[in-house]
Amino acid sequence: MLIGREREQERLGELLERARAGHSGAVVVRGEAGIGKTALLAGLAARAEERGVRLVRGLGIESEAELPFSGLHLMLHPFAGRFGALPGQQATALRSVFGLAEAPVHDRFLVGAATLTLLSELAEDGPLLCLVDDAQWLDRSSSDALFFAARRIVADPVAMVFAVRDTARPFLVPGIDELRLGGLDRARAADLVAACAPELTVPLRERLLDEAGGNPLALIELAAAAGAEEGAGRLAGPLRVGGRVEDAFRAQLGELPEATRLLLLLVAAEGTAGLPAILRAAEPFGAGAADLGPAESARLVVVSGDEVRFRHPLIRAVTYQDAPHHRRIAAHDALARALTGGEHADRRAWHLAAAAVGPDEKVAAGLERVARRASRLGGTAAVADAYERAARLSTEREGGARRIVSAARAAYDAGQPGRATRLAVEAASLTREPAVAAEAAFVRAQVAYERDSPAADAALALEGATLVTGADPERAVSMLTEAVWAARDAGAHDLVRRAVEQFGLVRLPPGSPVAPVARALAAYGRLVEGDAEAAVPPMRELVDAALAGRVPDFVNRIIAGFMGMLVADDDAAVAVLEALAADVRGQGALGWLPYVLEPLAIARVLRGDFGAAEADLAEATSLASDIGMDTQVTALACISVRLDAVAGDEARCRERAGDVLGHEAVHPTNTALASWGLGLLDLAQGRSGAAVERLGAVCGGPARHDVLLRAVPDHVEAAVRGGRPDLARAHLPVFEAWARRTGGPAATALLLRCHALLGEDAEAGEQYEAALGLSLEAGRGHDAARTRLVYGEWLRRRRRRTEARDQLSLAGDAFARLGTPRWAERARAELGVLGDRPVAEPRHADPLLRLTPQELQVVRLAAAGHSNREIGARLYLSPRTVAHHLYRAFPKIGVTRRAELARLDLSRPGGPSAG
Repeated sequence: MLIGREREQERLGELLERARAGHSGAVVVRGEAGIGKTALLAGLAARAEERGVRLVRGLGIESEAELPFSGLHLMLHPFAGRFGALPGQQATALRSVFGLAEAPVHDRFLVGAATLTLLSELAEDGPLLCLVDDAQWLDRSSSDALFFAARRIVADPVAMVFAVRDTARPFLVPGIDELRLGGLDRARAADLVAACAPELTVPLRERLLDEAGGNPLALIELAAAAGAEEGAGRLAGPLRVGGRVEDAFRAQLGELPEATRLLLLLVAAEGTAGLPAILRAAEPFGAGAADLGPAESARLVVVSGDEVRFRHPLIRAVTYQDAPHHRRIAAHDALARALTGGEHADRRAWHLAAAAVGPDEKVAAGLERVARRASRLGGTAAVADAYERAARLSTEREGGARRIVSAARAAYDAGQPGRATRLAVEAASLTREPAVAAEAAFVRAQVAYERDSPAADAALALEGATLVTGADPERAVSMLTEAVWAARDAGAHDLVRRAVEQFGLVRLPPGSPVAPVARALAAYGRLVEGDAEAAVPPMRELVDAALAGRVPDFVNRIIAGFMGMLVADDDAAVAVLEALAADVRGQGALGWLPYVLEPLAIARVLRGDFGAAEADLAEATSLASDIGMDTQVTALACISVRLDAVAGDEARCRERAGDVLGHEAVHPTNTALASWGLGLLDLAQGRSGAAVERLGAVCGGPARHDVLLRAVPDHVEAAVRGGRPDLARAHLPVFEAWARRTGGPAATALLLRCHALLGEDAEAGEQYEAALGLSLEAGRGHDAARTRLVYGEWLRRRRRRTEARDQLSLAGDAFARLGTPRWAERARAELGVLGDRPVAEPRHADPLLRLTPQELQVVRLAAAGHSNREIGARLYLSPRTVAHHLYRAFPKIGVTRRAELARLDLSRPGGPSAG
């Protein structure tokens, strides 16, 4: 039993017992070097073995931090025989990164999804405990994969424990519980000293306790050293505070023979190549296997078969750092010569780089090949490392600049924005090549979106596009696309205009696939200026091209989805984005999914598909949180405010809005969606004055010509209800011009409702009827119900009681089915004015509304005939988690067997009509 760690052992034991009971869990054990993390993991491993829990072990190795997926390979390669049980894309990804197949990995997060599924597959045999020591030294690709799996394991008997050492560079693991180890209290520290060095005198023991700060490794190592020094009469001065444990190891290393220290340096420089490679590297120095004996006797290393490892990572650090520079160079050179064969190409390249004493183009070219191989595997952090080191070894300035900007791009893709900016600035300062300077500006632009503002992104992207407009027009279109869309998010119309002007200078080759994108984005600039007549046809052209499969990449297909909403064809927008989401899932491009689901959720909200929108938002938010997309989480939360308003959850609506509206100055377009939600909440609850003010700001704000055009009918209704028809007409002309130009039934219905609210008695009834018919034709159940509500109010005021009762009853029933209780209350209140007895509860609430968003997704896919494994692959969940959601969902919707799902209408909660 570990001394002084009873509480920590109990907490980890509970995690293990939860896994044995079929529940998942993960924890990060954090603390300084020597604090007892490894010992705590060893104790947990022994307990797992006693209880028959399968153990999977991993280890971060500092010397392998540049090698993509090296840590994951070390941990999971024994289970390669189980890869065949994984979904196709995931199995291929793991085989590729483990060198078992030749196939590109398009998304760095796909390997995380594969890791999740593999752990779930292994847990089918019984509970699983995954222990990863020194996780701070894992290569970035491996840590991303393992932490992704840890965050998303829900219902599998898997416990994951990561030991993380505190270092100068913080190693943060958000979303996973943390157990911090502090020093032992003085009494338990004294127990430890007494157990390992009972011969120490009381004065020396007290000094040791004062100096060691409760660090167990310091207590053990220094107690042994202090005993020897006391016996030799060498303790005249105080014990050292800084680096005291390293000094103890340093003293032990200093007593070893020269050949042994050389062998240990080779072990420290290499890591995991194995003892045969170490011995081959040692041959030129006259060292051999027997020279490891003294290090084994001193308990500095452990040799087992072909493996040699240091007893503690600090021993490795001291061994390597204390070696003279020329000895380290010689060690790396010898290792490079010893590592033969293609499987060691990357290690050999890195050793040659470490052995280089100056610029060396041959070595730089070798590292560039390493970067390209890593890029095929999705190891973006390793790509950045290799390109940056290759740039430092370049013999030619422009070649170095090219490699540095490639490192900057990879660093951005790896989620290292600070490093990406630093490298991009450096590349721009070194180059005279417009293409390199443009790419550097583009990287800085994309970082600026997250770190500064979308407006800063747009300005930098414009700068980059200007540099390559003539030489590389398609690349210029990519940068101008970034500029327009970032300027859109910023509400920066001046930057949109500048980008549109630059589009006018681009000369694309005939048949260029990005031509419809360029025309549509230039047209968007005209929409921003209020010219819907000129803007709609080119935007419609892009939507049609996307529907026909002629839009080439993910970014432009996302834009086509947005354009569908801007031409009032929300059904086309949904079709484009659903197809894109399917392709993203099919290709395993996990990092793109939150960007696709954002506009898809908006389009569903506009159609009144609130349950489906909530499911999209829940999935996107979960993924974006798990992979560190903080700005995207905020954008998704803005849409969620709108859904909270629809659901009538005022507390959650206002709380969430309070969280996101602080970003209003920087992201006015996204946050305007949240403001729209607050305005709708006020309107539903009869607070017309507040609704007019809030919605007026939305309709007159910088996003007024975008999706927020759709807020105008809500503003009209609020203003009319508040007795301010003058205000109701303030924004209507712009909406009318857009609705008439787009010509879609949904937009025309909203326009007719606005005119009915403002019209004369002779026309209003006909306009209400026409608006209602078009809404039903377009399948807009919520819009139709709201039209019935205001129409019924209008009929009641004109004493047409029977007709009013019919419309209000149908509206109330529709609102109940759709899960919009505040609107249902308004309908019941109007019926109460007519003398009808108000209905206390909704009469036809859809059972699907009882499901959580993720349960709804799972149920829909199960009803479509997909297996749990297929559903898990689509939603990046384990099959057991899918089964868990189905188990919870079935009682809520009144089914007992999977086959019964076929009888449910799962297309839209509440159905497509309003009665």
